[in-house]
Amino acid sequence: MHRLTDFTRLAAFATAAVALAGCSSEDSPVTQEGTGAEDAPRGSYAIDSETGETRARHTDDDGTTTTLRSGEKVPVALPAGFSLYPGAKVTNNTRVEQADGLLVLLNFESEALPAAIARFYRTQAEAAGIEVGTSLQSGPMTMIGGESADGTSFSFTATRKDEVTQAQLSVGRGLE
Repeated sequence: MHRLTDFTRLAAFATAAVALAGCSSEDSPVTQEGTGAEDAPRGSYAIDSETGETRARHTDDDGTTTTLRSGEKVPVALPAGFSLYPGAKVTNNTRVEQADGLLVLLNFESEALPAAIARFYRTQAEAAGIEVGTSLQSGPMTMIGGESADGTSFSFTATRKDEVTQAQLSVGRGLE
């Protein structure tokens, strides 16, 4: 249960950083300012005005540093065993790293139907030792998800709109 809470906290960090990206179009880093050692900057974020990529960094009280990169052009580097669906177009890629932990939130579009993409990711998840325990089909939306014995979590959601499937893949492991 603790792992899920931490995963949720990091996902919230990623979401907040992406939301901040929409607040500025300048390529200027922003850091917290302080007057003493106890007030030293704990984090920063920067937005690349040409690519729209957001980069953020935060250091916790215990010294653990969490970094984030988010944007359409961020290189796709999924955990071993996972790959981008063939022919898909990445619309956003968020990568959060913390110590040995990793969370990837990959948004993409494809002409393929949600069920076909879900089969692709179910196969990859099962090959990675993830037990797919959640499976939901509701109208144009398909969702699957699960977790492995080593704590790797996985979820995939896809919705069909007109002739395009909009999808999100989330794979996380080792986050504390």
